[in-house]
Amino acid sequence: MTDDLSQPQTREEIDARHREGAWTPDQLLARLDELGFETTTEEHDPMWTVEDSQRLRTDMDEDGHCKSLFLRNKKGLMWLVVMLEDQRLDIKALGQALEQKLSFAKPDRLMEYLGVIPGSVTPFSVVNDSESAVQVVLQKRMMDCETLYYHPLRNYLTTAIKSADLMAFLEAQNHSPQILDF
Repeated sequence: MTDDLSQPQTREEIDARHREGAWTPDQLLARLDELGFETTTEEHDPMWTVEDSQRLRTDMDEDGHCKSLFLRNKKGLMWLVVMLEDQRLDIKALGQALEQKLSFAKPDRLMEYLGVIPGSVTPFSVVNDSESAVQVVLQKRMMDCETLYYHPLRNYLTTAIKSADLMAFLEAQNHSPQILDF
C-alpha cells in the first residue's frame, strides 16, 4: 500500500493499494467455487460510488445491487454493514438497534481489518479478517433478493451470488451475520 491518498486510476494501481498479503479476487473466487457456490463475475471500469455502478449497469431493473459500509464505535469495535444500494443508512437508528454509538471508520481501519481500499469494501472482505474482529450486519430487505451483487475485493469486478450462498460463505469464514430490518 502506498501513502498516496489520490484515487488510483488503473487496475494495477488499485491492486497495489490493497494490503500486502490480502486475498486476491482469484483466491476469493476459488474459495467460492470450493464451497460449491455458482457465481458469475464481470469485469468493468472501476466503480467508486453507487452512481458509478448505476451508470455502468446494463439492466437498471435488476435487483440486488448492494453497498457496504464500514463502521466503528468509540471503543474501536468494527461493523461491516451491507445493504441495498438504494437504502440510506440512518446510522443513529442502526446504532440504537445494535446498542452502540456508531460512526464511519477511516480508510486506515478498513485496510487494517479488511485489507481493501474504499470502493472495494464488500462482505467478501471478511476473508482478510482472520481474527473475526469485524461484525457483519446484513439488511433483511437485501437478503430477500434471490441474487446479490458485490465486488470480489476489487471495484473493477462484480460477482453475482445467491443470498443463501452469501450467508453460507459468511458462516464458513466465521463471520455469522446479524440480519436486521433497517
